[in-house]
Amino acid sequence: MIRHNAEMLSHLPRVLQRALVIAASLLASACADLRYFAHVSEGQLALADARKPLDEVIAAPTTDPKLAARLRLAREARHYASQHLGLPDNTSYATYVELHRPYVVWNVFAAGRYSVDPVLHCFPIAGCVPYRGYFDEKLAKEAAAHLAAEGDDVFVGGVAAYSTLGWFADPIVSSMLRWDDDELAGTIFHELAHQLVYVKDDTAFNESFATFVQREGLREWRTSRGLSQGGDQDQRRDDEFTRLVLDLRDQLRAFYAGLHDPAELEKGKRREFEDFRERYIAWRDANWPDDHARDAFVAAPLNNATLLPFGLYDQWVPAFVTLFHETGGDWAKFYARVRTLAGESKARRDAALDDAVRASPADASR
Repeated sequence: MIRHNAEMLSHLPRVLQRALVIAASLLASACADLRYFAHVSEGQLALADARKPLDEVIAAPTTDPKLAARLRLAREARHYASQHLGLPDNTSYATYVELHRPYVVWNVFAAGRYSVDPVLHCFPIAGCVPYRGYFDEKLAKEAAAHLAAEGDDVFVGGVAAYSTLGWFADPIVSSMLRWDDDELAGTIFHELAHQLVYVKDDTAFNESFATFVQREGLREWRTSRGLSQGGDQDQRRDDEFTRLVLDLRDQLRAFYAGLHDPAELEKGKRREFEDFRERYIAWRDANWPDDHARDAFVAAPLNNATLLPFGLYDQWVPAFVTLFHETGGDWAKFYARVRTLAGESKARRDAALDDAVRASPADASR
């Protein structure tokens, strides 16, 4: 089931194809599990050793022309991010690494058997995050098996993009090149946004902010290149499917809170997932009858942990849309507002974001 779920990840909404792995914070932790500490250190060093400057790879006569073209686009997007979006101007995403594997890391999510709350992993710099990342798929599966043996629901997903929040010069990795041009450029904007503003212990804030920068940055990037904005059908499908999953998670949360008998919990849990599958089919057939990209994921074994990645990346996006509009689309003023929010307590920050959501314009998903 773990292997199957990981393979299904490539067919899911783009929100599940991007995840953050904070290796730098682990390197600073004397309390981290020694095996994991050694693994992350080795993985980060291997990436660093394999980096090659984009200019060098693009110019090399042995480089495949298609690869050179994709890297030229990545280089242009990297330049645009700093010159026009106000994102950090450093050596991140100015190098390339050929991984010789499908993903840069594999993330392990876990939740209690009758809980939709994640098992958190806390580190000194990154704070608490709802997953643990591994550079080696075998180790990720071993960690998941250990958690499953303790009674947790688990989910392992391969992810293509990688960030250390600017602690290291993160490279473009070959797994990112499976995406189309928009997703490649947008991911660079997204990961650089993490380097600009990051709040410990607030994944929803961090990811929503970076997702907004990705979406708005991509809109401006396409305009600058004379490209049409195209339709928003892909985003609408992602948003609607995510809403279905979040509704399921809310229903499970309420169900788990109301029962204590293990047999009834197990029976009801299975029923909730089956009802979700029926709702999914009805939604797909009524709205997107020709789109079967999510069918395999929905049909595969599902558990509490498979639901955890959903909603991490876009909870507060409408709030950031409001803030951007209020600052007149001025990136410097917008970032100043975001930094002010980042300095507030979580309670005050969430209250301000909630107010901004209610004031968000109709086109808050762009």
